[in-house]
Amino acid sequence: MDQPHGPQNAIEVVGLTKSFGRVSALRNLEISVPWGTVLTVLGMNGSGKSTLIKILATIAKPDHGTIKVAGLNPSESGKSIRRNVGFVTHTPLLYPELTGRENLRLFTRLFGLSDYDDSINEISIKMGLSPLLDKKVSSLSHGMRKRMDIARAMLHKPLVLLMDEPESGLDQQALELLSSIVEDSVKSNCTVIMTTHNLGWASSLATHVAILSRGVIVHDSLGSPQENSKLDSIYKKYSGTNR
Repeated sequence: MDQPHGPQNAIEVVGLTKSFGRVSALRNLEISVPWGTVLTVLGMNGSGKSTLIKILATIAKPDHGTIKVAGLNPSESGKSIRRNVGFVTHTPLLYPELTGRENLRLFTRLFGLSDYDDSINEISIKMGLSPLLDKKVSSLSHGMRKRMDIARAMLHKPLVLLMDEPESGLDQQALELLSSIVEDSVKSNCTVIMTTHNLGWASSLATHVAILSRGVIVHDSLGSPQENSKLDSIYKKYSGTNR
């Protein structure tokens, strides 16, 4: 799918509600994310961050509300959305018995890429993975598996990149590589939504910041230096109220 010209925003969420039994994960959420921006979602464990990312990635279904990803409705165009979204979760979506190269080749085929070797080499260089491509994923450290999973999500140059705490398990070098990838993606008009506990790293990349508490957005702002300087105190205020 080419970059859409119709929808003004990459993500539109209206009245999003999701519960697990009697526990409300998200409550009447409203979000609009323009193209070429980075929305960082902060919140303590149980605030609803992972649930939001999974719903946008079409991995989970909402109970109520409407969602548009690149102008498409997940209930009608889930397959098209998945082919054009990069998704990074806590657990790497890789086959441990295959090598890194075999994993990435598999996903290039799933994404319908014809120039798979070029795509693999390009993203491997960006993530510092070239020397490890022919090693089994099961033999890699947790941090290197995380790098490989980020490479998988970026292979097809997605229109929307969704990442759930992508910095977890990454060393400083890998974190800098990931930051470069996010910045390059935004330059190409990709929209990035990521959850994190790393306040400093998040605020350095974000164009928009939202804080979730018990499934509700309790703070949202532009990622300007003036606004970001207030985030620490705001985050601490709500962190004690989360379940």
